[in-house]
Amino acid sequence: MNTFLELMQSVEGVELGELEPMTTVLVWTWNSLYRVVVAEGSDVLVQGGLLFPQPTPAHVDGASTGGGPLKIGWIGLGLVMELHVSGTRIVTTPVIAIATERTGMFTIH
Repeated sequence: MNTFLELMQSVEGVELGELEPMTTVLVWTWNSLYRVVVAEGSDVLVQGGLLFPQPTPAHVDGASTGGGPLKIGWIGLGLVMELHVSGTRIVTTPVIAIATERTGMFTIH
């Protein structure tokens, strides 16, 4: 567990709860690009990849190394993004880039 905590302190990422509603987060994984629009906290609309051709209500559970401890409400570089959509758990491939976009602003993480 200490190794996971140490990893979480050194990995760059985005805390969804700190973002204003309607902020768009672009998340590139090994296989897909996701557009995540923050509704409130970790509740989002997600679009992208094979599973989400249209904006779909979802809850981002957080980031993990895959099957282990989870950093809640967070998307992190090098980690998988775990989310729930209509009661189904979805786990992406590892995140390789994250960018946030607000009206008139664009930030790469």
